[in-house]
Amino acid sequence: MKTDIHPDYHYVVFNDLASGEKFITRSTVTSEKTIEWEDGNTYPVVDVEISSASHPFYTGKQRIMDSAGRVEKFKSRYAKFGKKA
Repeated sequence: MKTDIHPDYHYVVFNDLASGEKFITRSTVTSEKTIEWEDGNTYPVVDVEISSASHPFYTGKQRIMDSAGRVEKFKSRYAKFGKKA
């Protein structure tokens, strides 16, 4: 690798705001906020809206949309629309 052209790759704590889970990984992202981790070291913290700890695909708590019921409701609501009396 060439020297002095790559970003700083360091440990960062990601804080999932939806579930409250925190996990540490390496990244090039930086943050002014810091946290003392379980190992006693201080790391930068990056808040994320959603991660694998709270995403419905990974947690298995997916919501199923009732599209057939919505179509029937629409048809019944507008069944008389446009018909001449």
